[in-house]
Amino acid sequence: MDDGSWGLSAAEGSSTKQRPEAFGLRGMVASAHPAAAFIGLSILQRGGNAFDAAIAVAAAEGVVLPMKCGLGGDAFVVLHDAKKREMVAYNGSGVAAAGATADYYTSRGHQQMPIDGVHAVSVPGAVSVYEAIWKRYCTLPWADLWAPAIQLAENGVAITDYISRRYAERADKLAKFEWSAKQFLPKGRAPAAGERWAAPNLARSLRIVAQGGADAFYRGEIAEKLVAFFKSEGGLFELDDFAQQQAVTYTPLSSDYRGLTVHETAPPSQGFLLLEQLNIIEGFDLKSLHPFSAERMHLLIEAKKLAFADRNRYAGDPALVKWPLETLMSKTHAAKRRAQIDPKRAQWPAGAVVPEHNGDTSYFAVADGDGNALSFIHSLSNSFGSCLVGGETGITLNNRAGRGFSLDPNHPNVIAPGRRTMHTLNAYMMCRNGEPWLVGGTPGGDQQTQWSTQIISSVVDHGMSLQDAVDAPRWYSFPGTDPGNLGRTPKVKIEQRVPQAACDALGRMGHAVEMIGPWSGGGAVQLIQLDRENGVLRGASDPRPGGMALGF
Repeated sequence: MDDGSWGLSAAEGSSTKQRPEAFGLRGMVASAHPAAAFIGLSILQRGGNAFDAAIAVAAAEGVVLPMKCGLGGDAFVVLHDAKKREMVAYNGSGVAAAGATADYYTSRGHQQMPIDGVHAVSVPGAVSVYEAIWKRYCTLPWADLWAPAIQLAENGVAITDYISRRYAERADKLAKFEWSAKQFLPKGRAPAAGERWAAPNLARSLRIVAQGGADAFYRGEIAEKLVAFFKSEGGLFELDDFAQQQAVTYTPLSSDYRGLTVHETAPPSQGFLLLEQLNIIEGFDLKSLHPFSAERMHLLIEAKKLAFADRNRYAGDPALVKWPLETLMSKTHAAKRRAQIDPKRAQWPAGAVVPEHNGDTSYFAVADGDGNALSFIHSLSNSFGSCLVGGETGITLNNRAGRGFSLDPNHPNVIAPGRRTMHTLNAYMMCRNGEPWLVGGTPGGDQQTQWSTQIISSVVDHGMSLQDAVDAPRWYSFPGTDPGNLGRTPKVKIEQRVPQAACDALGRMGHAVEMIGPWSGGGAVQLIQLDRENGVLRGASDPRPGGMALGF
């Protein structure tokens, strides 16, 4: 039934071959920026393994995608070590400041957490993950893996059209803060496509990390500079908030989907939402439905709403909030939720009351010819995070505290000192017979698990190639989970390449459908498939942000 064209006419934008898939034998990197993908591939070519390449890609993306990730952000990872035959996950999220309480903010007139500025920031956790992975799995010197990123920050990068537009979208916010304006608006405006942009202050911080590791960041020179900067801005951090930061290592969550094992990041990541959605849709014969029929989209939309309602009702920092994670991930619970879906009518379950921000994040995937693989997501939360650069450190600081915490004392994510908020960040890896088969993920806030569900179903249920699945028209439904954006009308936003007849049919089912540009659905999906039968690595990168998959 599925021939790769999805039955779309030329007028509806049916071209599925935006770019070819990448193939390799010894290594594959899929990144939202070609320069980062090239750097990762160069590490593999000089004899590094997938873990070495991942650290170099992460460091480079923090320079070439400065609105998405960097030293001031968080990271979550699922990885497979072929030699040890182990699947491991990392939580690199940071905590709220020592003085951050709901009473502090409400007493100053806040009804919700600030989204920008010093009070939106949590301790950055990414560097703790980078070093934890390096110590356990890497083969090349730590400093060598940071050298390409340092060169990029010092010598400059050429701004692409996509990145120029992202700068321009946040220029007004960046202009509010002195150090942010100096770094990102050097001519008093957003850099234009084709212009050169450099970040010498950031380069110095990258060099400090390259020389001193996580200790220099959390317990040394950088921590001292950042905490002094926070205090000058009225922030509530203490040095101990940084000194206590450690990456958390654990066995990832997992569930089966049609005979494949899906591994996901655990709370405070929202990875369980992907597993719950897959558990719900597994009970439907999706293969018999056209990939862009109203019937199939309706089932995926309703499964998303039910899973998100569970998240909104229960989920919080697992160290502080007890909630029934195992129940929510179970096949029994999925069957109960599935029974609540009316195949012909849209519903809005109790609990799904808060829509999301779009957010900004970078996801990349790396695999090598030995069977090692990483699914890697890191983020500043919003685009440019808090829009605050930490003084002369040049480090752009996240706004995870502003995005994730509530001031409602009864909310599972109420802010408190030392607490981690729930994250939309998640990364997955699918295994066949205990070996990695598909590595994937995407940025996009609460859209992440929706798009990943679509991708997985397209590949597994409909037999799409990796690039066809990535290029396919995309949709997303909200409300989602974010407490910072209340009261908007529920909608399903669908790229215009989906047949109008299917969208009209969704409307008759009760969905409020909004058509958006043919490639404007968002996300930056990266996929790698480990084809064991042929001994080949396959890669695909989302054309929406201009990324690239490179193999050799």
